[in-house]
Amino acid sequence: MTPLILVTNDDGVRAPGLASLAQALQALGQTVIVAPDQDNSAASHSLTMKRPLRVKELGRDRYSVDGTPTDCVTLALGRVLAKKPDLVVSGINPGPNLGDDVSYSGTVSAAVEGTMLGVPSLAISLAGEEPFCFATAAAFAVTLARTILDKGLPKDTLLNVNIPNRLREEIAGVRFTRQGRRVYDGAIKETFDPWGRRHYWIGGGTPFWDEGEDTDAQAILAGYVSITPLHLDLTNHAALSMLRQEWRLSLLP
Repeated sequence: MTPLILVTNDDGVRAPGLASLAQALQALGQTVIVAPDQDNSAASHSLTMKRPLRVKELGRDRYSVDGTPTDCVTLALGRVLAKKPDLVVSGINPGPNLGDDVSYSGTVSAAVEGTMLGVPSLAISLAGEEPFCFATAAAFAVTLARTILDKGLPKDTLLNVNIPNRLREEIAGVRFTRQGRRVYDGAIKETFDPWGRRHYWIGGGTPFWDEGEDTDAQAILAGYVSITPLHLDLTNHAALSMLRQEWRLSLLP
């Protein structure tokens, strides 16, 4: 049976990375795009709860939603698609989703939602600056998607994939990595409007990385594709064991 692949993103239904990804994945099966009608970068795993959502059919197997990436996956599986897809692929994001960026990323959150709904899912991002080599990322997405369709993924696990923004022959290889830490210095900018009122912009700043050789960030810096398996269970099991053994808490003072 021909696989059904849901393709989404956080940059909007007209983003070039989305078009490149969907076209490449057609080699594996039927691809259906359900994506936000506008840019939803850094939307994280937010759902729209305080207003109705509208789905607009833009063409054959191509839909927009006036909501977040998570909304798109939820509506696709609950209403738009005639059956449950075999795979959810989110991307191609023009820029990396490494380290702590995963917590904010709408691209990754779409794959999280797919995983929560029981569908093997992955997020694809290009690490670099314009001009973007979407063809490189799309080709690797096909290879990875074919492998997932064949072998599956561990339970409650999605893949966060970052690809160096280079030609295919310029990439050193593939590494399986852990999520690193990426924090920013100077990410808050203070500005004033024409009336002298103070405003703040969040974004930019200088990134600082941890130095672990097995991290997603270090793989990208070395010119490798980074594949990080992310788990839905956020429990720190080592800390849970320690707390149970060493802490004695009571509701009474």
